[in-house]
Amino acid sequence: MFKRKWAFEDPKNVAVITLDKIMKLESPVLYVTHDEEDGMWQFLDGDDVIEEEARLISLKQMVDIDPSLTSLANLPLGWVAWRETKDSEWIRAQR
Repeated sequence: MFKRKWAFEDPKNVAVITLDKIMKLESPVLYVTHDEEDGMWQFLDGDDVIEEEARLISLKQMVDIDPSLTSLANLPLGWVAWRETKDSEWIRAQR
């Protein structure tokens, strides 16, 4: 069985922020931040974030939910990426 190399510099078990509705596959990931201050990843749906909906999960769990996120593995600290739909190309910008 072929095993794909882990794309991120961060370990698989690093904690990331996402939303309950993304974890339940009710919303796609449409907005990603790689925070400059602490290196934290946030995988959001582009809507306003309600704090009670925020969840901490591992980066591996996040990639299991949406394998296309590996294309953002080289997103620099302090940058964001967004897309219109789950099938759209990612747009990147420095925050």
